[in-house]
Amino acid sequence: MLHRTERSKSVRKVTLLLMAALTVFAAFGAAGASAAPKGEYAVFADCPTKNPELAGCIAAKSESGEFKIGKQTVPLLKAQTLQGGFTENEVTGEQHFVAAADGNTLPKTPQKVPGGLTGLVNCLEIKGSGLLEKAERAACEAIFENGTTGVNATVELAAPASSIILNEFNLLTESSSTAIGLPLKVKLENPLLGSECYIGSNASPVHVELITGTTSPPPPNKPIKGKTGTLSTRSESRILVISNNSLVNNSFAAPGVSGCGGIFSFLLNPIINSKIGLPAAAGQNTAILNGKLEQTGVEAAREHE
Repeated sequence: MLHRTERSKSVRKVTLLLMAALTVFAAFGAAGASAAPKGEYAVFADCPTKNPELAGCIAAKSESGEFKIGKQTVPLLKAQTLQGGFTENEVTGEQHFVAAADGNTLPKTPQKVPGGLTGLVNCLEIKGSGLLEKAERAACEAIFENGTTGVNATVELAAPASSIILNEFNLLTESSSTAIGLPLKVKLENPLLGSECYIGSNASPVHVELITGTTSPPPPNKPIKGKTGTLSTRSESRILVISNNSLVNNSFAAPGVSGCGGIFSFLLNPIINSKIGLPAAAGQNTAILNGKLEQTGVEAAREHE
């Protein structure tokens, strides 16, 4: 048997060996971790720089504006980000959007819906006859008129990031052609609406093609004007900055809601559609996004990882 001193020495030796092994594994883990641009380039932290075909990185932040769908206007109170990279055809100049490195191309940013649930759901609007109408209204009131009234609207991509339209030339010039085109769906979030209450879907997205120029919508909407903003550079002219720009569109259509209220969706979908005015044809919806866009070449981003 080992004496106590010898046992202590053996334990210390094993402990030191384990610590050394853990240090080696940690070093390997750090070396294998995915690097991201830092410092002045931290805004491009989600740029997919490992993509060998990538031409550049892009990060756009909309800090104010609004989405109006049908009769419901939701102001942009929290900044909404669009991030990722792009490839570019050297001959034609055609650009294609590439998803963010972690897939979080359009981070989910809930915006407060004015009026909340009480503004969207009025159980008295249930139409029927006799006992059936009374029963449906009673069920609606029991579920949806119990004090949980806050509703958020969260814009999500309804298709892969590769379907996003990007035209940097149209971003830099006052143009009525698409600068950024997004296939979207809008999730209405409230515990009582369930987890699948959406305006639009992957199969039927809301296509919003944003421009910097003047729109030509069908009535009743009237033309509105975007702006290119102010062009500047930083990091020795390696980062292009477009600030105080405004991207607009009021010519898109929006489908009706689906999945609102879970098993009660047969009751709630028609009520919410009626309240918001959905489906809403082109000329009844508006998107205004004001903010800043930054872009850099992929080599510059890689150098700062």
